[in-house]
Amino acid sequence: MTPYDAPSAQATASEQPLLDAFARRVSYLRVSVTDRCDLRCVYCMAERMVFLPKAEVLTLEELDRVASVFIGLGVKKLRLTGGEPLVRKGFMGLVRGLSRHLQTGDLRELTLTTNGTRLAQHAAELADLGVQRINVSLDTLKPDLFRQLTRGGDLAQVLAGLAVARAAGISLKINTVALARDNAAEIPALIQWAHGEGMDLTLIETMPMGEIEADRTDQYLSLKTVRDDLASYWTLEELPFSTGGPARYVRIKETGGRLGLITPLSHNFCEACNRVRLTCTGTLHTCLGQDDATDLRAVMRGGGSDADLAVSIRAAILGKPKGHDFQIGGAPSVARHMSTTGG
Repeated sequence: MTPYDAPSAQATASEQPLLDAFARRVSYLRVSVTDRCDLRCVYCMAERMVFLPKAEVLTLEELDRVASVFIGLGVKKLRLTGGEPLVRKGFMGLVRGLSRHLQTGDLRELTLTTNGTRLAQHAAELADLGVQRINVSLDTLKPDLFRQLTRGGDLAQVLAGLAVARAAGISLKINTVALARDNAAEIPALIQWAHGEGMDLTLIETMPMGEIEADRTDQYLSLKTVRDDLASYWTLEELPFSTGGPARYVRIKETGGRLGLITPLSHNFCEACNRVRLTCTGTLHTCLGQDDATDLRAVMRGGGSDADLAVSIRAAILGKPKGHDFQIGGAPSVARHMSTTGG
């Protein structure tokens, strides 16, 4: 991919920080590059998902352009997500183009979230392009359960990808969705494994996003309960550490590793929220758990300039809600799927 021929982020930057109405500074953008995925995790999407038509998805040049405008407005951390980002044709070209902002210093971190299935093929190049940290979604170390939860995935493929990424010098964090019926009993073993491999692990409560065949209610597991259980036999030390995301961190004295807890239901993480999400269709969501939306694709395809994009972005940020209203049970809190919104 040829990078979008835009002015440097420094040249388009405004002196005014990107602030919402609650004086929270937005410095973290998560961009979904595709709604498609090579897995079908049971809590994330329907088994027979209907994916978006190609014409509705931003081109690689459009993705580069809008991300660059955000960087010009002061975004310092950019996370590329999906669906599964590595299934997007030309994805590595997009990373190559965006890495120019790392070289100028306008962007502090370029990273991604992946299911790990294609990490073995791309990890070395990602490291060469300046990607230093990657989050990998993994909910079990049991091959049969992994195949069940992902509807056909191969655990060995993911583990091979992790090994290649570590060898390339990339710091890895495992993201594990806590599932009451499926992996609750395995959580301590997952933590011990991750910490033994030099990786952090973050536990995530199920999020009620998008209609799927399953009922999430019986899979919801409060991380307060999990933490209380872990604290009965491990020493959990509070940490002020933050990566700019929603996790709260503790260090487990016995394993020596960090454990993150993302608790959108039992304890929301909104008070210091510094992030917004752009879908692969160019829709800007300033809150994961609200249906607010700003159509940046329409601005770009309507002939709008980068300055017009910046005006639309600032207006959207000013309307960023104070917090989300996630609840388990009943209809999903928001209709869009996590695979469309971006992790």
